[in-house]
Amino acid sequence: MKIDWAALGSVFGISLVATVALVGLFTLGIVALSKQEEAVARGGSAAPARTGAYACFGLCLAAVAYGIYLIVA
Repeated sequence: MKIDWAALGSVFGISLVATVALVGLFTLGIVALSKQEEAVARGGSAAPARTGAYACFGLCLAAVAYGIYLIVA
């Protein structure tokens, strides 16, 4: 049995980058939600922080849906 190490390394690298990007995007959404609470406490507008958080969560959802599509198709 011969293992294609280049293909294995490629899959590992792409998986690592995708995982770090997805976790980072989700983290940005959580940070934006916490900034929303701070803005409300200071009497400011929470709309930009909420919009950013929803955008981050929406992109996470799109990435997960695309991954499921790739698995199923």
